[in-house]
Amino acid sequence: MFFKNLTLFRFPTSIDFSEVDTLLPQVVLKPVGALEMTSRGFISPFGREEKTQFSHRIGDALWLTVGGEDKILPSVVVNDLLQRKLEEIEEKEGRKPGGRERKRLKDDLLHELLPRAFVKSSRTDAFLDLQHGYVAVDSSSRKTGENVMSDIRGMLGSFPAMPLNAEVAPRAILTAWIAGEPLPEGLSLGEECEMKDPAEGGAVVKCQHQELRCDEIDKHLDAGKQVTKLALVFEDNLSFVLGDDLIVRKLKFLDGALDQLEHIDEEGRRAELDARFALQSGEIRRLFLLLEQAFKLSKADS
Repeated sequence: MFFKNLTLFRFPTSIDFSEVDTLLPQVVLKPVGALEMTSRGFISPFGREEKTQFSHRIGDALWLTVGGEDKILPSVVVNDLLQRKLEEIEEKEGRKPGGRERKRLKDDLLHELLPRAFVKSSRTDAFLDLQHGYVAVDSSSRKTGENVMSDIRGMLGSFPAMPLNAEVAPRAILTAWIAGEPLPEGLSLGEECEMKDPAEGGAVVKCQHQELRCDEIDKHLDAGKQVTKLALVFEDNLSFVLGDDLIVRKLKFLDGALDQLEHIDEEGRRAELDARFALQSGEIRRLFLLLEQAFKLSKADS
C-alpha cells in the first residue's frame, strides 16, 4: 500500500473532520448501473470487502480511499457496429440516414451494449495530514488529484483545497541544485533529470543512470537549459523524482525506512497495514515539511 506518487494539495487546518466516519457511509461507492458508464465513491482503505470502516486514522494522519467502476466500451467497437447498421439501412431502404437518425442509432447501440460491457475497478488513496494541512494523493495526475479533492468536498460540503503554491519558482530551485547549490539537509541528488530549453519548442534532454554533477550536465546548463524533473534521495529513507510542478513521481521507500517494519510485534494483515500507514505518513510528513521550507510553500487561507 505504499504510495508511488504524490500530488499535493493544501487545505486550512481549521477544517473539522470529526464527522468523517458519520458522513462516509452516505457517499460510498455504488456498483455502476446497467446503463451507466462510471461510478465513484469512497471505499475502505482496507479493501472493498470491508463494509463498516471507510477511513483509517492514526493521530493527525487520515487515510481515505476513493473507488471507481468504469465500463469498458471502446469507441471503435461502437463506431464499427454503427457503420454496419448504416450500411444495412442504405442497402435495404436505398437511403443514407441523416445526422439525427445517426445519433439515435448510436444511442440505441450504447443502451444495448452497456449492460454487457466489462467493468474496470480502480482505487485512489489519499493521506490527509490534519496538523499541517495538506493532502497527498497517490497519483501523478493533477486531474486525478482534483477529482479526489472534489470527492472529499462532496462528502464534507466544503473543502477549499488548492494545489501547492511556491513563493519561489520550483524550476529555478531545481536548476540551482543540479548546478551545485547546497541542497537542504538530508537531501541528495539521484541519477535522473530532465532539462528543457525555456524557448517555446526548445530542446529537451533526459538523463537516466547518470552522475548529475558532471561536465556534460554543466554544458546543458551553460546553454540555458533549466531543470524540470530531478531525482532526489531523502536520507536513506526515500527516493523520488520531483517535477517543477511539485508532483513527486517514482516514490520509493528505501531500506532506511523499511527496516523500521522489522520491529513490529503484532501479527496479522490489519496490524501490518497499521504499521505501514504509520511509517508512510511519517515519512511523507517529513518530506512535505522539507519541501515546504525549500520552496516556501504558501499555507491555505483559514
